[in-house]
Amino acid sequence: MTSRGGVWAVNGVNMPPSSLLRPELWLSRAMSRRVLEPDCPGKRWLCPRCGRQVAGLGNPGLPGTRHSVGMAVLGQLARRLGVADSWTRDRRCVADLALAPLGDAQLVLLRPRLLMNVNGRSVAQAAKLFGLTAEEVYLIHDELDKPLGKLALKLGGSARGHNGVRSCISCLNSSAMLRLRVGIGRPVHRSAVEDHVLGCFSPDEQELLPPLLDRATDLLLEHIRARSQGPSAGP
Repeated sequence: MTSRGGVWAVNGVNMPPSSLLRPELWLSRAMSRRVLEPDCPGKRWLCPRCGRQVAGLGNPGLPGTRHSVGMAVLGQLARRLGVADSWTRDRRCVADLALAPLGDAQLVLLRPRLLMNVNGRSVAQAAKLFGLTAEEVYLIHDELDKPLGKLALKLGGSARGHNGVRSCISCLNSSAMLRLRVGIGRPVHRSAVEDHVLGCFSPDEQELLPPLLDRATDLLLEHIRARSQGPSAGP
């Protein structure tokens, strides 16, 4: 760390004095700058056995829809980790990235800039860049077959009709990802499914969202901590 004209440089990243008041912020920005530097794809710079990618699936530009609730959970996770202001656009992944330490774990938060049906391209490219396996990837996504407010962790398995998950399985050539399924409920009539998924939460549903996002974030953090401290943790 050096100082030049009142501006601190950390590993080549210029930081104004005010940022020194929030060490977790400059750490995240310095780590994010590391993402933007040229690198050999697949080179694992994260701590062995401690790197995790957490991807919030959804449609960019449609943050208030049921289909993008995975991105809403990811946003809450970023706020909890103190990196909500540290998103960096990475064109190789076609996604926004934020990096955050969590105890012994190092997290790559990923918010795809591609449509849901091809979210897997962003997830797989980021995994390749950071040298992560499918087993080290968490997917957060909406789940029609669970009522709003219900959460479930699922290890592996089929996409169960979810196009974003199907894309991830195809691009990673594996179904070994751990998935946090966030219930959004299924409409009575099958013909209403598309409008329901792509529609915004109703006013009544929006009142349930803040505690739901908190519980989803708690569940993720608990599971990631457990996996980083032990050889394995069940879903």
